[in-house]
Amino acid sequence: MIENNFGFFGPVTFLYSCFYAFCMFHNGSGVTFPFFIAASLLYLCFSLSKLEITLQKGSVFYMISMMLLAVSTFCTDDWRIIAMNKTGIYLLMMSLLLKQFVDTSKWGMGKYLESIILLTFGSIGELGRPFKDGAHFLRTREKKGKGLYVALGMLIAFPLLAVVLALLASADAVFRDMTDRIFSNLNFGNIMNVCFRIGFLFFASYLMLSFLCKKTFSAEVQDRRKGEPLLAITITTLLSLIYLVFSGIQIIYLFLGQMQLPEGYTYAEYAREGFFQLLAVSILNLVIVLFCMTFFRDSKLLKGVLIVMSLCTFIMIASSALRMIIYIRYYYMTFLRLFVLWALALLAVLFVGVIANIVRATFPLFRYSVVAVTILYLALSFSHPDYIIAAIDVANAPLDGNLERTVSEEDFFQNSSYYNDYLYLGNLSADAAPILLPYLDELGCDLTAFYDEEMTPGQKGSSIKERFGYIYLKELQQSTKNFSIRTFNISRYMALKDIKELLR
Repeated sequence: MIENNFGFFGPVTFLYSCFYAFCMFHNGSGVTFPFFIAASLLYLCFSLSKLEITLQKGSVFYMISMMLLAVSTFCTDDWRIIAMNKTGIYLLMMSLLLKQFVDTSKWGMGKYLESIILLTFGSIGELGRPFKDGAHFLRTREKKGKGLYVALGMLIAFPLLAVVLALLASADAVFRDMTDRIFSNLNFGNIMNVCFRIGFLFFASYLMLSFLCKKTFSAEVQDRRKGEPLLAITITTLLSLIYLVFSGIQIIYLFLGQMQLPEGYTYAEYAREGFFQLLAVSILNLVIVLFCMTFFRDSKLLKGVLIVMSLCTFIMIASSALRMIIYIRYYYMTFLRLFVLWALALLAVLFVGVIANIVRATFPLFRYSVVAVTILYLALSFSHPDYIIAAIDVANAPLDGNLERTVSEEDFFQNSSYYNDYLYLGNLSADAAPILLPYLDELGCDLTAFYDEEMTPGQKGSSIKERFGYIYLKELQQSTKNFSIRTFNISRYMALKDIKELLR
């Protein structure tokens, strides 16, 4: 199908690739990123229309989610959120592509992941398709293809032109001086960067469409539930008995506030020792339950045991979350601790769907999971974690040299020392600027150092508490360098605005 429409797909894909290079060149999180994602969706719709494929039901959810992630990307300066946003957009785009070319209504998570990997790497096998389709188009439409002959001629001429210019420049000093003046303002590294971006996206887009048009994927999902349920019942029953005992201990000693700590333990040490292990067990339980539902024959007894196992997992998730909160009360907030709380909330929501699927086999668990993960991640993405971290930690950081404080039972933070991990604060993104900049101003930090290109944090102050502000200002200076309309970012813009207001 695509080979007969190279006159459309060739030029349109090339223009799409050029727009990508314009949007993304040295600009991974600017205002142009949502425009690139919108162009990607528009390119997909035009391609489907040309291939006479109707946009499938449910595609709007994927499109809206991708656009929201794109908007979130240009609203934040946190590289971790930006990286996860782009990963999420990639997975949603691959799922959206598959949905258009094959019936995925019966697919599960395993089938989706397998197909995404096959689509990603299988497309490489179509590497020769653009050249083959282009040659076919030129042969069959010679008159209409004269423009393509010109484009192909220019493509071949560019490397030849470079070689000839180099030879002529070395042969004559006057000509060399003239060419030096012409090309003195050109950065060949940037030119190669742009050319690579155009070529990469052109081939990636064209190859994926070519591979999808081959109809390699099958809508059928093989029923793998052939295992003897007695085996799964034996394993999960033994695990559930242990989980029931453990859950009882958590309810009595942890949730009801009657905890008897082991000798030599503090609350902070006890919490730190437990939450990662409980998180690991909760994830393992999710894998075990999904594995049993996928590979073992239906059994009412097995379903009952899996429900008990899932309910015990809720208690483990709650225990892990409570331990993390206790740990934060003693050691304050970081991105990892906030992310763990988010992951625990996500696990709890996923297990609700798992239990629904155990009770009712027709429950669309995969679609439920996609919606749940997308919505909860969007909430995390737009929340600006660095802002939350700074707000919590700065509220407990001193303005004077005193590092000790009086702690009462009403205080959320139970550490008798004020917050003092200033190096961590100094490496937060521009998302934290609305909190950090006023705090630095109160500390007496010279905010005009932000405009000093030669400023070195080590030259400012004698202690890490005095230097961390200049470390943060230097990081902010680097992230807002070459700030323009194309690279506009909400978070960085607000940081620049805050500095100007504080310096008035």
